[in-house]
Amino acid sequence: MQKQMTRLMMLFIVLISFSSCSVIEGIFKAGVGVGIFVVVAVIAIIIFIISKIFGGK
Repeated sequence: MQKQMTRLMMLFIVLISFSSCSVIEGIFKAGVGVGIFVVVAVIAIIIFIISKIFGGK
């Protein structure tokens, strides 16, 4: 019982210390970083394919 109470208190402290805005901000920052990486990777793949098709020799 004491262990469960300790876990609940820790969870409550964590939830209080993080405001929802900062959590959402972190999620969006990570999403933007991943999105930029994916776009750059796709562009690089397209350029590679085009260079193989037209540079063929």
